[in-house]
Amino acid sequence: MDPRNNTGISVFQLLGFSEGPELQPLIFGLFLLMYLITVFGNLLIILAVSSDSHLHTPMYFFLANLSFVDICFTSTTIPKMLWNIQTQSKVITYKGCLSQMYFFILFAGLDVFLLTVMAYDCFVAICHPLHYMVIMNPRLCGLLVLMSWIMSVLHSMLQTSMVLQLSFCTEVEIPHFFCELNQMIQHACSANFLSNIVLYFAAMLLVGGPFIGILYSYSQIVSSIRGISSAQGKYKAFSTCASHLSVVSLFYCTSLGVYFSSAAIQSSHTSAVASVMYTVVTPMLNPFIYSLRNKDIKEALMRLMNRFPYLKAQSPHIQNYMYV
Repeated sequence: MDPRNNTGISVFQLLGFSEGPELQPLIFGLFLLMYLITVFGNLLIILAVSSDSHLHTPMYFFLANLSFVDICFTSTTIPKMLWNIQTQSKVITYKGCLSQMYFFILFAGLDVFLLTVMAYDCFVAICHPLHYMVIMNPRLCGLLVLMSWIMSVLHSMLQTSMVLQLSFCTEVEIPHFFCELNQMIQHACSANFLSNIVLYFAAMLLVGGPFIGILYSYSQIVSSIRGISSAQGKYKAFSTCASHLSVVSLFYCTSLGVYFSSAAIQSSHTSAVASVMYTVVTPMLNPFIYSLRNKDIKEALMRLMNRFPYLKAQSPHIQNYMYV
């Protein structure tokens, strides 16, 4: 579909967080640091999983995919925001805005689906341990990731197609640091009732559905753990999914918190600031959660670091930090 706008508008204005020029260097430095930590941390997870044969299991296969998606997720928004701050420009083209929105929805959806797949993996590992390797075979794992991509691509195409049908006024200022779907719909000059219906229906289906699946998986996991007699067995079973449960809680609590807070306060600026939690902070914290709560990941990272001379020299300090 040709990304043209009926009104002929060619650019949008991304207002970002603050109009004050004195705060721009601070915002630039803070987001640059968070972006670099996100990319570096998730790359370490991917390298550790791919290079260590001990981690060639379904759980870490999904984790490596989640780390890749998190890098792409933050890369759709933060580099453009940093570029605008550096050049002191708030402009993004109409095609650029649509592209950013498309990829943001795509990778956000992939985050949701991969977290759901990982919950199912935990469910099989704890509730059906004897059949785990049979059920979670490489073919099924690959198929689950492929289906996550297909559903996310279709969802993103649907939402972007709905925005393509809208007309915009000659001056469009988006009070956000990226082209967020809801803001695009709200700032359209044409009737947006159908777009709102599609937006909320898709959100209920593609966010609410996986969330229910995650809740069901963990309800079965808790039920199975309660049936274990020994305290050591309970701890081992819980530690299997502790990292994933932490990531799921962080992602859904922050995203739902943003939704309800913005709906209650009705402030676009507040929504933009709150959106940082699930668009930037959560992808940045995921590697820390998995490395600090997962013994296999910590050992794989140490083996990876020892392969490089500089990192090997620094490994005692890094090891002390990781095992605090």
